[in-house]
Formats: sequence, C-alpha cells, structure tokens
Amino acid sequence: MAKKKVEKPRREPTKRQLSRWQQQKRRQRFIFTIGMAIIIAILGLLGVGVYKQWYIPEYKPLHETVLEVNDTKFDMDYYIKMLKYYYHRQGVSPGYLESLADDVVKVIEQGELIRQGAMKLGISVSDSEVDEMLKSSDPPISKDYQDLVRTQMLVGKLADEYFDKQVPTYAEQRHIFAMFLESEGQANEVRARLEAGEDFSQLAGELSLEANSKGQKGDLGWRPEGILSLVFGTPVLDEYAFSAEEGALSQPILEESRTKEIGYWLIKVLERNEEEQTAKVKVMLLGSEQEASEVRARLEAGEDFATLAEELSQHDDSRSSGGDFEAFGEMVSSAFSDFAFSSELDVLSQPIRDDAMSTKGGYWLVKVSEIDDNRQIAEVDRSLFKADVFNKWAEALFSDPEQKIESYLDVGKKLFAISHVLSD
Repeated sequence: MAKKKVEKPRREPTKRQLSRWQQQKRRQRFIFTIGMAIIIAILGLLGVGVYKQWYIPEYKPLHETVLEVNDTKFDMDYYIKMLKYYYHRQGVSPGYLESLADDVVKVIEQGELIRQGAMKLGISVSDSEVDEMLKSSDPPISKDYQDLVRTQMLVGKLADEYFDKQVPTYAEQRHIFAMFLESEGQANEVRARLEAGEDFSQLAGELSLEANSKGQKGDLGWRPEGILSLVFGTPVLDEYAFSAEEGALSQPILEESRTKEIGYWLIKVLERNEEEQTAKVKVMLLGSEQEASEVRARLEAGEDFATLAEELSQHDDSRSSGGDFEAFGEMVSSAFSDFAFSSELDVLSQPIRDDAMSTKGGYWLVKVSEIDDNRQIAEVDRSLFKADVFNKWAEALFSDPEQKIESYLDVGKKLFAISHVLSD
C-alpha cells in the first residue's frame, strides 16, 4: 500500500524577511531610475550632436575592420595596439611612425598567414599555451599581444615538428678555410705566401676584410653544401669548396657585391677657404689600392677625371657630378680632410687609404683542408637549414595569389591610429 504523501507546511516569510526583500527591490528600482536619469540628463545637456561627435570619430572607428586576411578580420583597435607595441619596442622617433604604420600592416598579415598555414599542416598553439608563455615572460606580456606570442611559438613548433623532418642529419661535409681580400693583386700575393708555407689562419686573421672569416681566423669549420651560401649570402664559397679536391687552394675568386670597410681616395684640391674651412675638390673613392693606382695612372696619362669618376667612383655624393665635391672640415673622414686641407692646390694625390669608408668588391681565397663523405651535421647548421626551409615556405604563403588580403587603411585612418599611439 502506497504511503500517503504528506505535504510540508509552507513557510511564510517573517515580517523581517519581507521588510528586507522589499527594501532591496526599492533600492534596485531607485538605482535603475537614477541611472536612467543620469543618461537622459547627459544626452539632454550634451545634445545629439555631441554624442555623434564622440561616437563617430572615436568609438566607431575603433571597431571598424581595417584588415582582412582570408576569413579573419582585424579592427582599428587591434591595429593601434600592434602599432603601439612596435613603436615602444623599437624606441623610434614619432617621425618614423608613418613608415612603421605600413610595416605593422605587413606584420599582422604575415602573422595571420603563418597561423592559417600552420593549421593546414595540423600544427597549432592553444590558448592555454599562449597564456602560460604570457605569464612566464619577465616582465609578463599583456594579453593584447597574445597573437604575437602565438606566432613566435608557431614558428618554433613548425621548425621542430614539421621542417625538422626535411633537413638531413648526415651529409657530405668539407673543412673549409677562407679569407676576403681587397684586390686580385693582393690575393695573388697572399696565395703565393700560402704556397710557400705561411699559415692560413694567421694571414686571414691579419688581412681578411670580411668579419666572419677574420673573426674565425679563416677557419670556417666542417660545413655541408649550402650552409656557406646562407651564412655569407653568396654561392661562391660553396661552388668552389664542393667542386675542389682535398687540400686544394683556390685562385682569387671575384665577388663584386660584398661590402668591405676600406676604400682609397684620389683627390685634387681646386680651391680652399682657410677661414671657413671649406674646400672645392675633385674626388674618387675606389675599392682597392691596386685599382686606385691604375686609375691614377690613367689620369696622369690624360684621361678625363669626370668621366672616370662617373664610371668608377664609389662615393655617392660626388659620382654623379663627375667627382666635384665641396668639403667642410671633418665632414667625410680624417684621411680625406688631412689631404683636402693641407695639400697644395691642383695636385693629384697618391691613393689615400681610408678605413672609415665602405666600398664594394674583393677576392676570396678558399682552401679545402679535408673531406668527409658522411658526417653528422652540427645542430647550428641544421637550425640554419630549417630556418631557410621555413622562410621559403612563408614566402610562398605570402606570394600566393589565392590569398585574399585586403587593407582598408587609407592615409586618414593611419593618421587616426598614429594620433592614438602618441596620445598615450
């Protein structure tokens, strides 16, 4: 037999409880009424025109889409935060902000393309991973910049989880020595000294005009094919090293585009004002003592200074004017000024070495000391290979015509963003 359900007696609120609830309701109605009254009063005092003046130029633009990368949209507020981050991080002057504004557009676009490309490869970084990185940074990084952190983490994951598989662990390698010299004549002289038994490292540390080879005293170590092209930005070292036999020393190898911290002046002083410390001169800046001596001989033989300067000089400020230049005190370099303000007029100088000037062109000497057909690649070189593979992958993403990238940032909107960055 079922038990009869006994209803519990309803508990009636006490007078004290009723009083408290009623007071709470009255308080809520009072707060709501006061809030609405304040809003109405503000609108009444300011007027609709002022409201529009605030909403249209300030609130609305911050939430307008300014960039689209495929299906992802970025508003003005996001863009301003990124611009602000790079402005403070790089410590640039306000005058540089206009150029930085364009750079930040590219940063946002490329970061999003990397994220989308990584997702297609099955690689992503979770929000919790990003949060952990933000918190662990010293000092902690604001969540406003979590996309920047995510992109950095994605690049690392791509290198370790995807591109690592595309880079070999073992390869043919060669132990390579190299030095960079100013002229073919000097390279031939040094080569003769090496053939006579002088030490490559000693001569490279003393004479090389390229920072890496000089700092390592010519010993570039065991390297697989392709690495030297990445390190030095030229294929000439790899091309020789991986076609030469063990123990081979190269003939001088020309590289016209490499910059070196040395140059040689040819100067003729036309006029000089001792009081104002100015001088009108004809000048040429040449890449080696050998070249400067050869050009000087041509001038002495009667060739035209202006013609040769326009053809050969590496001094940008005077080349287009045929070598004509007005010098002011120490405005160029001490080597230049010493001659310009102390020599006789209309006398063509001997080649004047100047370590304060940069010129292009020179000659490599390369030696292959040993060859190993299957040597383990150093981790630093594998990292360079992975970075190269990543860069090529990223460049393909950025240049893919199928990507839908739109920027709605005109001059006015960029100035709006810049004004917000500078107002903080």
